[in-house]
Amino acid sequence: MNMRQLKTKWADNINEKNVLGEYPRPLMRRKSYVNLNGVWKYAIKDTKGFPKKMNGDILVPFSPEAALSGVGRQVKPDEFLWYKRSLPEEIRPEAGSRWLLHFGAVDQCTVVYINGKKQGKHVGGYLPFSFDITDALKEERNTLTVKVKDYSDTYYYSRGKQKLKNGGMFYTAQSGIWQTVWMEKVPEYHIKDLKITPLYDQSSVMIQLEDAAGRKDIDYDVTVTARTMWPLKTSDRTGIPCMVRIPHMRSWSPEDPFLYDVHIKMGNDSVESYFAMRKIEVKDDKNGIPRIFLNNEPYFQKGVLDQGYWPDGLYTPPCDEAMIYDIQKMKDLGFNMIRKHIKIEPQRWYYHCDRIGMLVWQDMVNGGREYKNWYVTWLATAMEGMHIRAKDTRLHLMGRQDPAGQKQFESEMKETIRRLYNHPSVVTWVIFNEGWGQFKTRKMTDIALAEDHTRLIDSASGWFDQGYRNIKSIHDYFFPLNITPEKRVTALTEFGGYSLQIPKHSMYEKDIYGYKIFKRKKELSKAYEKLIKKLVIPNISRGLSATVYTQLSDIEEEVNGILSYGRKIVKIDENVVREWNEKLHF
Repeated sequence: MNMRQLKTKWADNINEKNVLGEYPRPLMRRKSYVNLNGVWKYAIKDTKGFPKKMNGDILVPFSPEAALSGVGRQVKPDEFLWYKRSLPEEIRPEAGSRWLLHFGAVDQCTVVYINGKKQGKHVGGYLPFSFDITDALKEERNTLTVKVKDYSDTYYYSRGKQKLKNGGMFYTAQSGIWQTVWMEKVPEYHIKDLKITPLYDQSSVMIQLEDAAGRKDIDYDVTVTARTMWPLKTSDRTGIPCMVRIPHMRSWSPEDPFLYDVHIKMGNDSVESYFAMRKIEVKDDKNGIPRIFLNNEPYFQKGVLDQGYWPDGLYTPPCDEAMIYDIQKMKDLGFNMIRKHIKIEPQRWYYHCDRIGMLVWQDMVNGGREYKNWYVTWLATAMEGMHIRAKDTRLHLMGRQDPAGQKQFESEMKETIRRLYNHPSVVTWVIFNEGWGQFKTRKMTDIALAEDHTRLIDSASGWFDQGYRNIKSIHDYFFPLNITPEKRVTALTEFGGYSLQIPKHSMYEKDIYGYKIFKRKKELSKAYEKLIKKLVIPNISRGLSATVYTQLSDIEEEVNGILSYGRKIVKIDENVVREWNEKLHF
């Protein structure tokens, strides 16, 4: 296959000395912040011991497989990827303070060293992790070394749509550090985490604080501010939820994404955060049809599938502006929801959804051994068309026969919910997708519900629906759709996939993938209009409550995006998309 390397419109403006320099954790900000992104040394070796010589430079946090990294090399499952850099001179021991080293995400298995001393390890390629490295620091210059092993799709670890042999709906595998690496200085006794829960019907917010030392009964102060009210000040003690009543409460919605700021102080430590007042639930409408209600009103969710791939950065967006562009462009086109498909984004992406006003359905990242396509795709699709429910018990066919892999998925699912819990934009957890690595659906759903009872749960998107919890989730690319109301909400969580190849804006000239291929923008726009008119609108009165069009952008061979892969072209007439989104409502 002849591949064209595409660039986004932001690629040429990347500053190596300030790569993704924005504060990476908007929900818990401190003044002390040291960004470690930039040029590091790297080595790719087939032995696990410290490399005697590095191979060259790599631009962190871009994976070595990404063009923006400057490497352009696939890391194989039998290889080790090494990173090395000196820490800034300001990182040194200081009485009464601790230095925390944070990684946004590293794919997949990571070991971290300071001055050759192991600080800890982490398994999983999508979630943040941290180490207190204070005791390993020296007065003189300190060295950070990171070792990574990436099994990609050869093992049961979570991998999303990554594949060593990409093609069709599976994309280039990427490895190593792919989100921001950073440090912060904190007092010896400091705040470890926050949990913020809006109690919408009580016009109150509940704030729970976790002390890093696990201490109880420690005093802390809370100040809530907003441009529409005087500051609200209260205090409480660790181990006890802090309740703050919000007078003249203003709701958060895509139409009015209003955020409250909160400042929390405990001893010598203080953090800044924010929250929103919103509520999501399933209730019957006035006609007895189950609907999704936002803030006690039925609310039709018109969404788009987003896989978060970039031609030059793969999993890593080239800059903050690029993330904002995707979200804002979808909102400008009339969408009010994004289904984040089998990937967890940097936390700033969710922050932008919070402040711009975009609902998010968050997928868990799939893993497992090789899936048997004849079962999870072809047979399951046919059974879905015949309204026959496929079972989720044939684990060897779904790639979930490893008990350790099941345990790892459960752990990562719980951590995903915890890490994203405070983002008001996130309204639905999607546990499994189309049978990929699916297992014990009801049990996993109940575990997710125990972690978070404030949101909706889509247990199984597409095939292998087990009839459980809030949502009947339908994928329909090929069959006529005739929905009949039932006890659950009905959502069309994938449809469309209409494709158009744009010369010079597609990675491949001949090998393209899509469910229905068109040759001109005008033809694609007319087909999109017909699809919404014939497939979606008639089913709203029958119980359809949410839709997810496939998809936001092209990705490699897959040319079914509303946007081209490089985000330079809108492939469907914008007026057509806006016009028909305006017609999607109850």
